[in-house]
This record gives sequence, structure tokens and C-alpha cells, in this order.
Amino acid sequence: MNKKKTYAQWGEDLDPSAVAQMEDAMSLPVSVKGALMPDAHKGYGLPIGGVLAVSNAVIPYAVGVDIACRMRMSILDVPWSRYEAHKTRFKIALETETKFGVGERFSRPKSHRVMDEDWSFCHRVSSLKDKAWEQLGTSGSGNHFAEFGKLHLPEDDLGLTQGEYVAFLTHSGSRGAGAAIADHYSNLAKRLHPELPKGLNHLAWLDMDKAEGIEYFRAMELMGRYSAANHEIIHASVLDALGESALQVVENHHNFAFKEKIGLREVIIHRKGATPAQKGVLGIIPGSMADPGYVVRGKGCEDALWSAAHGAGRRMSRNAAMKTYTFNDLNQVLKKRGITLLSAGLDEIPMAYKSIEEVMNHQKDLVDIVAVFEPSLVKMAPPDRRQTRRRTGRKTGKKKKK
Repeated sequence: MNKKKTYAQWGEDLDPSAVAQMEDAMSLPVSVKGALMPDAHKGYGLPIGGVLAVSNAVIPYAVGVDIACRMRMSILDVPWSRYEAHKTRFKIALETETKFGVGERFSRPKSHRVMDEDWSFCHRVSSLKDKAWEQLGTSGSGNHFAEFGKLHLPEDDLGLTQGEYVAFLTHSGSRGAGAAIADHYSNLAKRLHPELPKGLNHLAWLDMDKAEGIEYFRAMELMGRYSAANHEIIHASVLDALGESALQVVENHHNFAFKEKIGLREVIIHRKGATPAQKGVLGIIPGSMADPGYVVRGKGCEDALWSAAHGAGRRMSRNAAMKTYTFNDLNQVLKKRGITLLSAGLDEIPMAYKSIEEVMNHQKDLVDIVAVFEPSLVKMAPPDRRQTRRRTGRKTGKKKKK
């Protein structure tokens, strides 16, 4: 490995494992420049919240397992009073118009022009087309969500008059097809770089002047369009069910690799759990299910590789959250903050996340806040079997009386 290069870092008391992963990434011979966002935490290879510019190469696990994970917000011409008066209609739309969970799909696939594109350029991609089609319009698991809330726009912006709006916000990616592509090409990259030590093999890269790199990049870009189509269908379906339309839409990827330039030098910038924040570019940075999210405008900070955080960032693992908290704990937080939760796993409890307000304070030089989103009605993947046993309280070791 080459001598480790320096990188810029935002935030305080970052996960030491994430910092170590970033330092490993900077030691790669293809690395050019890096940045670590204030929501950083450990991932595979590159940390979540890691931004890495490389020369003539692409790193599948620096893009992420969920290729093109994405945010989309539709701002509606609906007074808040109408939303509150007809909240049941909004609940029904969320429950019926999309599906959450690993492997979820529609028996009658949705139609979208993305399925008319060329999926035949390699066998691995073409073999996933039917699965991708069936899952089109679904939302996945983990931290993916669909939610309604109140958007506070303090000044005229986004082509809208200042005020309060009902907004619909979604977070999801490229589903099973994207995960399979990530796994396939990451394993291929590992085989092509046997010289990498075990601790660095998730950072294996594909050369962009060779067939493997070109093929992965084409597959990644297709997954980007597929992810965008997922969001487009979810929003169209939910809004059509409500008889509403969007006044404005804001959206962005945060797991992707982009062809950009540092000065005159062409590079591939990987943003793994990082929001594009070029000067003037709009993006969305969500909080947890019970915390605010933000519509932001990038300031174009080159040291940050024109990036910002993609959320609050986890402060504890999923397993740790499930061992520490109960559904009673979750319900108390939701009640206090006035959130209606349709479904979610205990691993997504707000206390498992950092403070989104602190994260935003640490990146004032990266983005300006345009609007603040307060969640009200939230749907995520339902809890799995491991979690249902902890629905009401902590385990006591005592058998339940019959």
C-alpha cells in the first residue's frame, strides 16, 4: 500500500472504526482525496459518511450495497388542517400503495420506462431484470421509509411562497437487484486484487479502462435510474390515491459514484452515505423517524469533495439497539413527539441515532438549510421475529403465566 494520504473530517467524537476505515481507504494506490462527514459510522470497506475520490477506478463497496440509495420529497398543495382532518386517508395510502421488507414485490409488476432500457449488456444484470421489475415501487427494509410531515419554508424558495406545507418523503434504493450487483462486482474486484490484505479487501477496485470497471459503472448507473423510478412510482401511486399532486419535487442519491473533476484532473468520487452538495445544488438530509429532516442547498466546499452528511448517522448498531431498548421505549418517544408509526423495527428507534441537529451544526460550511421537515406519519419495514419478542418490555427470564 502507498503512504496514507490526508483527508478532511467534519464532526466530533466520530466512530473510531469509521475513522480507521477512512484511513485505510486513503492508503489505496488509486486514492486521490477524501472527506469524512459528521454522520460517519462503520460500513463495509468505506465507512458510511465517507467520500473518496479515486483515479481511473471504481470501488463497488465504496458505492455501497444499496446502490443509488436515494431521497425524494414531494411538496403538496395541501393545508396542514386538511391533512390532520383526513389523516386516515393518508394512512391508507401509505399502507396500500407501497410495500416494505426484504423480498417484497408486486404480483402485478408496475410499468416504467426504466424496464424498457437495455438490461442485456451483461448476464448478471439481465438475470436480475424480472426480480427488479417485480420489486419496482417497493421500499425495502433497514432505515428505508415513507412518511408524511410538515415542511417549514421560512422564506420564498424552491419556487414556492414561504409558509407551511404538507410533504411526502421517501428513502429507498435499488432493492434486491442493486444488492446482487454490488455483491457480484465486489467479489469480482476482490478476486482481481488478491494482494490486498484481509482488512482492506472490501476496498478492492475495478479499473475504469477495463471491461469489468466499465461494466460495473454501467450497471451502477442503470441502478441509479431504477432507484429513481422506484421513488417516482411510489410518489405517483400514493399521491394518486389521495387525489393530490406535487407543487415541487426535491431528490438526490447518496450511495453512488460520480465522474467529476478536481481542478483539471478527472476522478471518480464515491459518496457512500453522503449527499451531493455542489454550490447551489438541492438535497435532502433526513433525521430519524421522530426527528426533523432538512432540505439543503450545497455551498460547494471542495475540501469536502462537494458533499455533506446523508442523515443523523447511527450511534449504536442494530443489535445493540434491540438489546438496549423495548417497544415500550419506542412508543413513549413517539407519543411525546406526536408521531404516528405504522410499522418499524426496534433497531430504528430514534435513540440509536446521533442528534441530527448536532450533525447539521457541524456542517454549516457545507450546506445552507432551506426548509425543515417534521415527520408526522411514518411507515418502515415491520419488525422481524427477533424483535417481536421485545414488543412490550425488557426480557426478565421469567416464563409467561398461562
